[in-house]
Amino acid sequence: MPNVTIQQLPKTPELKRALIAKITDAFIDAYQIPAETVHVWFDEHPADAYGVAGKLIADR
Repeated sequence: MPNVTIQQLPKTPELKRALIAKITDAFIDAYQIPAETVHVWFDEHPADAYGVAGKLIADR
């Protein structure tokens, strides 16, 4: 059973639905497994909760 965790800034439910569908389809195609075995989690963090290149994302 594949488990996928996506760490990202918050996104709309519509965007998350589209991504889950594409990830699931990729696993079905590559591994020849049923969709029900693919699990996707979103670990969302606000822009003031992490940084890149020494700066908070919120400050970019």
